Amino acid sequence: MKQGSNQAIRFFVMESLKDWYRGGDPTKSVNKLVVGMFGAFAGAASVFGNTPIDVVKTRMQGLEAHKYKNTFHCIYEIAKNEGFFAFYKGTVPRLSRVCLDVAITFMIYDSFMDLFNKVWKTD
Repeated sequence: MKQGSNQAIRFFVMESLKDWYRGGDPTKSVNKLVVGMFGAFAGAASVFGNTPIDVVKTRMQGLEAHKYKNTFHCIYEIAKNEGFFAFYKGTVPRLSRVCLDVAITFMIYDSFMDLFNKVWKTD
């Protein structure tokens, strides 16, 4: 579930930003540095979208997992005892790693897509 939502968020944000940048012209190319910047935004969006899932998963797998009856009980206990922002613990270090990682990944992905589109033209 986490990886699926992670990639869905990243690709949705990336493609939406590229469409916005192109201004409705799908033939307009997007500079690789711009792709990298958009990738960093996409990575940040995936962090904010998935950190709560990660926090719950980590609690359910941790040393104190016995405190929780199930996933919903874990969510309830975190919200009740620690508040909403507890679901975002670890966000800052994760942001710094993921933003750079996703920026580079999308720059490479975009370069390969350009290459594949030249080799296998679809006109």
